[in-house]
Parts: sequence; structure tokens; C-alpha cells
Amino acid sequence: MKFKKATSLFLATVALSSALVTSVSAQEQIVIGGNFEMSGGAAAYGSVMAKALELAVELRNAEGDVLDGYQLATTILDNKSDLTESSSVATRLTSDDKLVGIIGAATTGASQAEIPVITEAGVPAILPAATGDGITLANDGSVLEYLFRVCFADSYQGTAGASYAFNELGAKKVAILSDQATDYSQGLANAFKEEFEKLGGEVVANASYQSGDADFSATLTTLLTQDFDVLYIPGYYTEVGLIIKQAREFGLTQPIVGGDGLASDTLVELAGQANVNDVYYTAHFSPNSEEEDVQNFLKAYKEKFGQEADSFAALSFDASNLLIDAIERAGSADRAAVTKAIAETQDFDGVTGTFSIDDQHNPVKPVTMIKLTAGEIESAEEYSAE
Repeated sequence: MKFKKATSLFLATVALSSALVTSVSAQEQIVIGGNFEMSGGAAAYGSVMAKALELAVELRNAEGDVLDGYQLATTILDNKSDLTESSSVATRLTSDDKLVGIIGAATTGASQAEIPVITEAGVPAILPAATGDGITLANDGSVLEYLFRVCFADSYQGTAGASYAFNELGAKKVAILSDQATDYSQGLANAFKEEFEKLGGEVVANASYQSGDADFSATLTTLLTQDFDVLYIPGYYTEVGLIIKQAREFGLTQPIVGGDGLASDTLVELAGQANVNDVYYTAHFSPNSEEEDVQNFLKAYKEKFGQEADSFAALSFDASNLLIDAIERAGSADRAAVTKAIAETQDFDGVTGTFSIDDQHNPVKPVTMIKLTAGEIESAEEYSAE
């Protein structure tokens, strides 16, 4: 679905309800499910994704019926950032005969938990931000028929981060500080290290922390004794914000590079605006884009929810519109037909960029490299490690 709409359509969203379960008056409905972490540890991701799904459906309904006389509706449920609950939510969603597909979950673990359910039910699910390597593949390496994503994989952004550090920042020596408790952080760290050494760089320190840590002074004191050009921290904003704050206060002035887990305003709040300088991260989206599609989306989201859309909202918006587009291309709400249409997607025009779905159900697109100065986005550029 091409997202180039008149301004009046976006202004009209102000009057629409902000309830997380959208009901429509049309007798015939096509239901899109949302399996999101709206509470718990990953709520900062899942809650905005739920809002973006709601917005995408309301905007499409404002254009008129889908297919012949149908309106879209959403059923959005909270998986509470819990793996068992994510599976339960998927079961509840797929039991609805009017459900054609699911958006979510947000995290890799919660997404993996729903795979057996959607596979048995034959319901396609599009993951906005589950970046874990190989998530769209079964244990035997075959492609999971009903699972897709619109975000790039951990290994790709780790590789892109290493290439950027070496080629654009001129780093010859790096230190890596990763979260030993998450596959996400370890996946990025391993890909970064492999690519950086392949390019001819040297990893002089490979330190670790654990999710939930708040005091990083011992590790940072050790890093002060090392000679390196860039510090790579592939983690989530909750810990990385504190690491940045303490690193700058300890006197570590080197550029800091991270992954998409840094894409949250809370990162700056935790780090302190004055400390967030020379910080870079691989992202899926930039609000500074001058593309009309992007600015219309940002305007609509802000007017409806009273807050700025982040990259996770943008990814969910693209996943939602991809599913809607597949329904329309399939000419049917039949789950199998819609699944086939998603797999055949070429040159989808989303707010996170134009992408196609490859034969492993991943999007083909570059990363966006964000640079933060004084806690604000100074620049955003597309970057490919290819």
C-alpha cells in the first residue's frame, strides 16, 4: 500500500477513538490481530506498536471499504512481555474466524513463542522488530511459511555497524561491551566482531554486563586502561543509557556505536542530554526524513496519540500496512491467499523505506545510521554493509 495521502485524511484522525480495540460499524469485518508487549519489560516497544497498528487500520478505513464491502477491525491483546502469555494470546487471536493475520510480537522471544500456534492455525504473522537471526527459519533450515518480518536481522546491523565504524569513523581498534543475558546483544556483538576483524580492525576488549545492571564502574574503569577508537555497545536503552552516562562521566570520550535497541527517548533521559554526544546506532527509521510519507505518518501519530512516533511505531505501521496491502493484492481475506501475497511482496513503499520480501521472509533494505549530538538526532543516513 502506497502511503501518500492528502493532509486532510491525517487531520481527520484527530477525531478517531484511541481505544486499543477498534470496532467498526460495518456488518462485514476483516480482523487484524495485535500480539504486543503492552506491559512488562518490553512495554516501551509493544505499546507504541499497538498504537501504530490501530492508526494504520483507522487510516485505511477512512479511505473506504476494503475488498467488496468490508471494513478492517483490530483485536489487540497484551502478552505482558511473557513468552507463555504470547503463545496464549496467539491462540486467542487465531480462534477468531474473521482474523486474517497478526502483527507482532515485538521481541524475538515472544515472537518465537507464537510460531507453533500460527503454524497450526495457518495464520500469517508479520513481526515489526524481532531482529533475531534465523527467526523465520525452522530448526531444519526450512522457511516458516506463515512468519515474516519488516526489520533487518541482528547479524546485518552488527555487520553494518562494524563497517561504519571502520570505514566512516576510521576506527582501527574497538572495545565491545555486550549484554551476556540476551541473544540480541550477543548476536550483534558476534557479527560486529567478525566483520570488524575481517576488515582488518582489532577488538582490544570484549567485556560484558547483564540486563538489570545499574553500576558499570568496574568495567568502565578497566576500559579506561585500553587503547581503542570506538566503543560498541549492542544492548537495550535501559542499560545503555546508564552506560553512556557513566562512561562519559568516567572520561571515556570515544564514539559509541550501538544497535536499534538504543532507539528510545528514554536513552537520553537515562544518559543525560549533555552526555549523549558522538553516539551512533543502526536504526530502521529516521523522523528527520523529508519524505512526504514519513512526515504524514509522524503528523497523524502525534495528533492521535499526543506523542512522537519512534522507529518501533514506524516498523509496526509498515507491518500493518503490508498486511493490508497483501489482503488487497490477494483480493481475498483467505489466510492462505494473504500469506502468498505477503511472500510475493516487491518494492513495498513504507515509512521505513522501500523493501521487498526475500525467499527467507526477510526485508531487503539498508540500515539507517543515526548520529546523536547533545541527545538530538544530528544526522541520519542510509548505510549498507554490502
